[in-house]
Amino acid sequence: MTSNTAQQDAAVADKSILANSAYADGRHLAARQSIYRWQQPQYDLPGIVVEELADTGGTVLDVGCGNGKFVSRLHTDRPDLQVVGMDISAGILADVPKPVLVADAQALPFADNSVDAVLALHMLYHVGDIEATIKELARVLRPGGVLIASTNSDTDKQELDRLWARAAGDVLGIPEGPARVSLSSRFSLEKARGYLRGAFKDIQVRKLSGTIELTDPSPIVAHLASYAAWADQSGVPFPETVSRAAELAAATIEAEGSFKITCLGGIMICRP
Repeated sequence: MTSNTAQQDAAVADKSILANSAYADGRHLAARQSIYRWQQPQYDLPGIVVEELADTGGTVLDVGCGNGKFVSRLHTDRPDLQVVGMDISAGILADVPKPVLVADAQALPFADNSVDAVLALHMLYHVGDIEATIKELARVLRPGGVLIASTNSDTDKQELDRLWARAAGDVLGIPEGPARVSLSSRFSLEKARGYLRGAFKDIQVRKLSGTIELTDPSPIVAHLASYAAWADQSGVPFPETVSRAAELAAATIEAEGSFKITCLGGIMICRP
């Protein structure tokens, strides 16, 4: 592991960055989510969670709920459930349906065996101690409860990784610049099972693959710019690199008719 990667990994789990910059409000998360409008096939992720909770009653805790799109859907589709949204950032919870609470996933303010389902959707890569956090999620689950976790593959959006490295190289005047910050690499689809089986015996993985095809570089710019909270760890002038990436993406679209991005994520249904 290079020192740059180690620095980036530490920053991805830095509580101060997460609460005060990356997720101080919903803007950056919404920008990252928005690029999926152009993905085919389309996946209704909140709908998949609703489906997986069909046999669950009682209390559902959404840990690291972010801007609350899963909480909102559960309130609409499963009003019988007691859904609690939780995040380390108070700011991002402003528009999430109540009840919500500000807390750290590594020390849940819930008793043992007190909730029926836990959601940990695209967030376990943000905790400092992944193994301990998974054990903490398992601790609060009642017997027969379920954890639904999600993340992306190490191969997800590699075209954006290559675009960033080329743009960063152009800005720095070298053949290839530093790799962009990867959020999911600490708990990627490839690593997830190894972490989860420390607390869960039954782990079902539902892979979600697709292709994003763009004829306008704007969604790429929005996606790359949404990593601004980690600009200091990028090893390159951040706004200039985003701008150069936009130029390179536009050139690709002009030459090839579109810019294609391959996606691979997954949802894991876990039972003790």
